[in-house]
Amino acid sequence: MNQGHRVTVSGTIVEEEVSFTLHDLSRACRVDATRLVALVDEGVLTPAGSAPQEWRFGGDSLRRARVALRLARDLELSVAGTALVLDLLAEIDALKAKLRRSGAL
Repeated sequence: MNQGHRVTVSGTIVEEEVSFTLHDLSRACRVDATRLVALVDEGVLTPAGSAPQEWRFGGDSLRRARVALRLARDLELSVAGTALVLDLLAEIDALKAKLRRSGAL
């Protein structure tokens, strides 16, 4: 048995119906709002609203922003590189789902 080793995992459950302001999302991601604005400018995040002070992000934006920020940090990617990697990961997920549906996986 594995005695004395305890792993603590923490997380946040966010419903998709929840919305965040730019300030809320920047606090939740622990980054400056300018980093999130850059992700919006590159199309990584898509808020509702026409100006940053009016933006509202859906609950799924929290996960996407955190993944994007982690990729940028860990792989030292530019914002454009981060957007490309996220698109490629989404394409891989779609292809895997298609293979599962066809019974190949």
